[in-house]
Amino acid sequence: MKLKKIFSKLKTYILSSPKLLLGLILLFIIVLLVCAAPFLTSYSPTHLSDDLLVPPLTKGHFLGTTNMGEDVWSQILYGGRVSLKIGIVAAILSGIIGVIFGGLSGYYGGIVDKIFTEITNIFLMIPSFFLILIVVAIFGSSMFHTMLIIALTSWPSNARMMRAQVMTLKERTFIKSAKVLGESNFKILFHYIVPNGIYPVIANTTMNVAQAIITEAGLSFLGLGDPNSSSWGQMIMNGKPYLVNGWWISLFSGIAIMLVVIVFYMIGDGLNYAINPKLQERNN
Repeated sequence: MKLKKIFSKLKTYILSSPKLLLGLILLFIIVLLVCAAPFLTSYSPTHLSDDLLVPPLTKGHFLGTTNMGEDVWSQILYGGRVSLKIGIVAAILSGIIGVIFGGLSGYYGGIVDKIFTEITNIFLMIPSFFLILIVVAIFGSSMFHTMLIIALTSWPSNARMMRAQVMTLKERTFIKSAKVLGESNFKILFHYIVPNGIYPVIANTTMNVAQAIITEAGLSFLGLGDPNSSSWGQMIMNGKPYLVNGWWISLFSGIAIMLVVIVFYMIGDGLNYAINPKLQERNN
């Protein structure tokens, strides 16, 4: 029932924000292209052909080939699966951690709030990218480690948003009524407060997807990405030595990252506009 209510509100927000609607349409197209990769290319992303550094639209290669003869179009489609998976999973984990920490902190207050606030401040003070570099260098550069580390360094913004929402909502009449009726703290927090205050966190989480994709691309560019999976960031790294005579390797993968990041920021910004009456009044 709660999920039905959330989806109903999201539907209302989508229809009220053209930017959000456009972003979702573009995201649907991107996901469709990535999922339909086997039908859109006749090459495997790891297939090595005799056509080395072939320019785009030559010899049946839509976006050219790499120095190893790999098809760039195929790598972008299959690499999109890796980049999107890392970005979405890391952002969802970040959102879950943020909701739990922020919810408990805002609801209970007192010493619990102080402890969680100090933990959040510590993570905010630490340069996240350098922390990621250290952890990846120590524990290895697998996809799982990359997703987990990005999530563990990006949750504070979600926690602060959730905390502010909970502190406001817990003073509402319907929450006080639930307490009088003897509802448990767990049910009040996660059945009544969180579903009504999670929308700003959802908007921020969509933007965190874009940030996670950029972070993964940065790690791959530095050689700290998962060597067993081909992502857009890894394509940029592999194409770096061939910018003069094989510019298309890095260019098209960079464009793919840019487009996906813009789409997720459009969704996040559009959702933020839809759920914020003050922004709507300012534009009207």
